[in-house]
Amino acid sequence: MNDVQSDLAQLTRLALAEQTEDVRLFVARLVRKYRSTDPDLAERMNLYLRTKAPRAALMRKVASAPISSAQPLPVDDESRLSLLKVFKDGPDREQPLLALDLEETLSQLIQERRQAKRLASMGLNPTRSAIFVGPPGVGKTLTARWVASQLDVPLYVLDLTAVMSSLLGRSGSNLRTALDFAKRSPCVLLLDEIDAIAKRRSDDADVGELKRLLTVLLQEVDEWPATGLLLAATNHAELIDPAIWRRFDLVIHFKVPEMPAVKQAIKRFLGSDHALFSRWIDILTFVFHGESFSDIERDIQRFRRTVALGRASDTDLIEEFIKSRAFVPGRTVMERQGRIELAVLLSKQTHMSQHTISDITGVSRDTIRKYTSEQSTAAKKTSKGKPDNSS
Repeated sequence: MNDVQSDLAQLTRLALAEQTEDVRLFVARLVRKYRSTDPDLAERMNLYLRTKAPRAALMRKVASAPISSAQPLPVDDESRLSLLKVFKDGPDREQPLLALDLEETLSQLIQERRQAKRLASMGLNPTRSAIFVGPPGVGKTLTARWVASQLDVPLYVLDLTAVMSSLLGRSGSNLRTALDFAKRSPCVLLLDEIDAIAKRRSDDADVGELKRLLTVLLQEVDEWPATGLLLAATNHAELIDPAIWRRFDLVIHFKVPEMPAVKQAIKRFLGSDHALFSRWIDILTFVFHGESFSDIERDIQRFRRTVALGRASDTDLIEEFIKSRAFVPGRTVMERQGRIELAVLLSKQTHMSQHTISDITGVSRDTIRKYTSEQSTAAKKTSKGKPDNSS
C-alpha cells in the first residue's frame, strides 16, 4: 500500500506542476510496474496513455518554416541528383505505433531537445545522435519523421545504399557535402541503411574507399553539433563496426510488435471499415502476431480494397487468408500448437462449423472439441473461485 501511495503522490505532484510529458513518462513506467500484479489497472492506464494525445503536441502553434531557397539541397556534381530527401511534417503528424519502453525513450529524447536551454544551464547537452536497430517494416523511418515533426525541424534522409551503388568514386565528397549541409541549421538527419558503409573494418571484401568512408563517418558523429539530431538506421546490426556503437549516444531497438500493438495496428489500419471487420480483429491479431507493421498494413489495405470492389465478402476473404497462414497440405505454415489455439479461437468467436474450422486449420474436429471443452471447464473453475462483489 505504501508503494501505491508513493506512486499516487508522485503522479499528483507532476500533474499539479503541469508537467504533461513527465506525467506521460511516469504513467508509462506504472503500466510496466503493475502489469504483473494488477493487469486490469495497467491495461486501463495504458488505454488512457495511448488514446490521450500529448497536450503539448495539440496546443503548440507551430509555423512550418519553409526551407530557405538560399540553401538548395546538395547534389552530386556529375549526375546532378539530390543527395538528400527532405520531409517537413507538422506537429499533428500521427505518432507511429511503438512499444511503451520505446515510446518512453523517444519522449525523453524529444524533451531533452525542447529543453536544451535548461540542460545547457546545468552544463549538459541533449542527446546528439541515436541509431535505430530492427528488422524492416517496424517503423524506423516513420519514427524519424515523427521525431522531426515534434521538434518542428525538417528531416533529411541520406540513403547510403543509393550513394554507394551509384556514386562510388565520389562517395567521400558527397557524404561530407550532405553532412555539412545538415549542420548549417537545426534539423534531424537520418543516415538510412548505415551498414552500407559502416561494416566491420576487418571485412577483407570491402574496398579501400568504404573503409575511408567509415573513418569520415566516425569523425562526423564525434563532432556532430548539439543543434541537430543525427539518426542512423540499420536492419543488420551484426554487420556494424563496433566503433559505430561507441560513437552514437543512444542505441534504440525496434522489435517485431507484440500482441497488444498488433491489435492496435489492425484497428488503426482498418479506419472506416473497423465495424465491418470488428468480429475478426482478435483472430487477425493472432494470425498477424510476429509480423511487421508494414506487412500488416499491406494485407489490411488489400482486404479493404477487395471488399470495397465487391470481389469477396469479409467472411470468404478472411477465411481464405487464415487458411493460407495456418494450413497448407504438405507444407508446414503454422506449428501444430498454434493451429490448435487458432482453431479454438475460431470455435469460440465465430459461427463457423467445426468442419470448416478443421478444413482451415488442419486440426481434427475431435481435437477442437477436446481443447474447447478443456478451456470452458477451466474458465468455469476460475469464475467460481472469484469472490462475488455484486452485493
